[in-house]
Amino acid sequence: MRTKYAAGNWKMNKTFEEGKILFSEVTNMVKDELVNPNVKVVMGVPFPYLSSFANLINTEKVALAAQNCHPKASGAYTGETSVPMLKSVGVSYVIIGHSERREYFEESDAFIAQKVDSILAEELTPIFCCGETLAQREDGVHFDFVRGQLSNSLFHLSADALKKVVIAYEPIWAIGTGVTASSEQAQEMHKVLRDHLASKYGQEVADEVSILYGGSVKPNNAEELFAQPDVDGGLVGGASLDSRGFTDIAKSFPG
Repeated sequence: MRTKYAAGNWKMNKTFEEGKILFSEVTNMVKDELVNPNVKVVMGVPFPYLSSFANLINTEKVALAAQNCHPKASGAYTGETSVPMLKSVGVSYVIIGHSERREYFEESDAFIAQKVDSILAEELTPIFCCGETLAQREDGVHFDFVRGQLSNSLFHLSADALKKVVIAYEPIWAIGTGVTASSEQAQEMHKVLRDHLASKYGQEVADEVSILYGGSVKPNNAEELFAQPDVDGGLVGGASLDSRGFTDIAKSFPG
């Protein structure tokens, strides 16, 4: 059975003290309330907080994620953070390829592929983001575009390595806009992605990869989204900044 995820991406939000309160609240709520053993809660917090917040985790149901990394293990890259550094402070997951990184920092598929390799080399889990713009969807090229993102950044991996990657589909037109893809639209794209994985690696391997939906997931739509057969959870932005709401999202999986 594929692992189900409620993954929070705080982005550039919360001061240290505000974040400490939020992180502690979520961790304690999840510890006390989350009964589904197949659900993992992952919180992607700002870099300065990672080391301190790792010490706040009091349950195996919760893991810590970084929001980015540099592909090199060390070197003269002022202001960057390597995967060995992240691992050394208790990080288990790394979010890469987010549309904001692609757009604002012009990160290419090839550069993101290097990050995938560096994360897997340290035995951490990449949360690989992909997704299309509204214009691409309206032009009818959205399926091919997102297939291309997978091919360019993941298809160099062995089957065993691919199974260690979590994919997050984020329709860019639904991030921070309050607009959410319908459950049918989410399932349609998730099925396209899984079929594309199967075309390269076979259905058995594709069926082991968790694929998350990341586009304005909220407590009032999570249950319907997570009930779709190929939707294995959410990469949650704004709603992850509210402890009650985010915990409720984590409790929205069927079964």
